[in-house]
Amino acid sequence: MKKKQSNPENARYIKFIYTLMVISTIFPFCSCSDEPVAPVPDPNELEYVSPEDVGYSSQKLEEVKQFAEQTGFDAVMALYDGKILFSWGNVTKNYWTHSIRKPLLSALYGIHVNNGNINLDATMEDLNIDDIPPSLTNEEKQATVRDLIKSRSGIYHEAAAEDQTMIQLRPSRGSHTPGTFYYYNNWDFNVAGVIFEQETGTKIFEEFNRKIAEPIGMQDFRVENCFYQYELEKSMHPAYPFRMSTRDMARFGALFQKNGNWNGNQIIPVDWINESTTIYSVVDSKMGIGYGYMWRILPEGSAISQMIGDHRIYGHTGLGGVQTLLIIQDLKLVIVERTDTDGPFEDKGLGMELGMMIINARL
Repeated sequence: MKKKQSNPENARYIKFIYTLMVISTIFPFCSCSDEPVAPVPDPNELEYVSPEDVGYSSQKLEEVKQFAEQTGFDAVMALYDGKILFSWGNVTKNYWTHSIRKPLLSALYGIHVNNGNINLDATMEDLNIDDIPPSLTNEEKQATVRDLIKSRSGIYHEAAAEDQTMIQLRPSRGSHTPGTFYYYNNWDFNVAGVIFEQETGTKIFEEFNRKIAEPIGMQDFRVENCFYQYELEKSMHPAYPFRMSTRDMARFGALFQKNGNWNGNQIIPVDWINESTTIYSVVDSKMGIGYGYMWRILPEGSAISQMIGDHRIYGHTGLGGVQTLLIIQDLKLVIVERTDTDGPFEDKGLGMELGMMIINARL
């Protein structure tokens, strides 16, 4: 039988097609069109709402913008029922939260207390918590986790990330028994973070990302932007500074404004929101400011509350008033004010005034 001869032209054609196939898998062909490619919309983007549609004045909110520009804030956002009512400045930049780190941890506590991972009535002795010399006394070791998150531990040890006010107002060791006296201090808050990690077997920032940031669609939060701040000459327990953008912090506030529920998913237990925003200590009797579980509260009837129609407010501030988170549940309103503290800045003490301008922009 005569052997069939191969056609060299066919062989070259087959080799050419094969080469094109290989190249196309490594370097896919691109379009040479000059038409711009439309950006892919972010499914987590918050919706906007018209101020007048929800009872607010656009003109008054324009005055808020002018005030924010003149007074040195870098970003301001207000949400009405989870939708953007007002937005100004660089709302996507991750600024330091300073003391607003405390309600962020409080929210995580609520999840894990509900799951049975943390016992708020466990003592420092139960949990083997101590510190560098001068170490905790036997009496100090009777402070509970609940005392820490109320800032009522009676433990007046030096701590990482203290400001001058904390240092100047610190009572002497042993002057108050655990649970009997409110003193806003970083030892309590820092050790609350240590206990959280010890009892849950998780890391604060990773757990915040997994349990809160991702489920509610935070757009800018990154675990690597946060860190543990050690000052080992003062204490063995670190602070846990967060970075967060204005729009992400507003979203966090909206989670509480919606009683811990996000699109049908109950992230923070309702009972914890009520318990953690209950007043356990009166911070300022003249203004009526109270403190809960790492939250500041202005109840109905307080001086500031009456200025806005007697609505209850809770939230927190950072580094004086340069960082502010306010939640006014009755009004479905969340207000966030931020200042970039990476460089020079000035706290003019106008955070509450700015917030009240937004609240009073109602028609």
